[in-house]
Amino acid sequence: MKRFTKEENSWVFYDWANSAYSIIISTAVFPLFYKAAATKAGISAANSTAYLGYTVAIATFILAILGPVLGTIADYQGFKKRFFTFFFTIGVSFTALLAFIPSDQWLLLLIAYTIAAVGASGANVFYDAFIVDVTTEKRMNQVSARGFGFGYIGSTIPFIISIAIIILAQKEILPISVTLASKIAFLITAIWWASFSIPMFRNVFQRYYIEREPNPVVNSFRRLGKTIKEIRKYRSLFLFLLAYFFYIDGVGTVITMSTAYGTDLGISSQSLLIILFVTQVVAAPFAILYGKLAEKFSGKTMLFVGIIVYMIVCTYAYFLKTTLDFWILAMLVASSQGGIQALSRSYFAKLVPKQNANEFFGFYNIFGNFASIMGPLLVGVTAQITGKSNSGVFSLILLFIIGAIILIKVPNEKNDIAASKKIG
Repeated sequence: MKRFTKEENSWVFYDWANSAYSIIISTAVFPLFYKAAATKAGISAANSTAYLGYTVAIATFILAILGPVLGTIADYQGFKKRFFTFFFTIGVSFTALLAFIPSDQWLLLLIAYTIAAVGASGANVFYDAFIVDVTTEKRMNQVSARGFGFGYIGSTIPFIISIAIIILAQKEILPISVTLASKIAFLITAIWWASFSIPMFRNVFQRYYIEREPNPVVNSFRRLGKTIKEIRKYRSLFLFLLAYFFYIDGVGTVITMSTAYGTDLGISSQSLLIILFVTQVVAAPFAILYGKLAEKFSGKTMLFVGIIVYMIVCTYAYFLKTTLDFWILAMLVASSQGGIQALSRSYFAKLVPKQNANEFFGFYNIFGNFASIMGPLLVGVTAQITGKSNSGVFSLILLFIIGAIILIKVPNEKNDIAASKKIG
């Protein structure tokens, strides 16, 4: 493969920037911070985990509703970067705001977290759609995988700084409270995210678009309505989105609920932070490996590999008892989480017409985010009914099974990409 271009590297670098949010806010520090605040307020472990799941569901529902509409409007010339900037600003701002909310206000923390999540996920809709503007179809698997690989590598730096501050505060080496140390981590995340997004703003531009026309909002709704009516005609695209709906639900739920699950099992916050750090380090080369193997065995084959690994994760999680068990589980997740997400993004990008990329990535988002409502709700409800978090995690295996069955029916990408370009 030829050297990566400035546009490709700038696009990849945004994964480096925003992955700090993914690990520190979505996965590690904030969930632990919230769990501690909820416990102090007298909320049981199972209920606080359920409330976090419900919050994730609310955030994803909001974005699932907005995604296709905004994506359709953003297909007009010059709109993609504007929408990206808008959601990016919301995400960074409310991530920073988490540092200024009193730690005993667990409900306010969840509200701010919800808005930050909408901003982060909203920016990602348009960021993902920019892949058609920065590279060719032939290079998409490796460019997408490189993005996730760099994301994992980049996220480790602010994560190391954050956990170092938290651990030093726990050991009273630093003269600050653990609460303040966690809030500093939130600020580090916002600063890191904003600073390293600069190449994306400078070097990535919308190359494929629809020419502007009168009444763009009205016409966007008309185009969206037409797409909704006709999407079933495009078998490969529809089947892929349906399969993606199920398996990515399980992937996202495992990622967002992992620290809450570990806390319920009695694993110390210090151990969880270290495990999550190592997970990021291990995930980076595996994400890039998935991209290279996809060139040899096809993206669809490697998606099946990732799904099988996650089915093993769900089964193993049910019997998980010790910190060592959690280590093993984390390494299994690390081997596939970046790869399955990267190849899903690049496979879908190959299927959609480039000038309508935002509109179709809006549907990609709505399928992914509506799915992300179901997973956390499934875990939350099951945890409350059984009183055991591991039962909720195990129930996610059903989503991977359904996703795999549907993916079997999706035509192989080499045979189907050309046919899919007839969409629109």
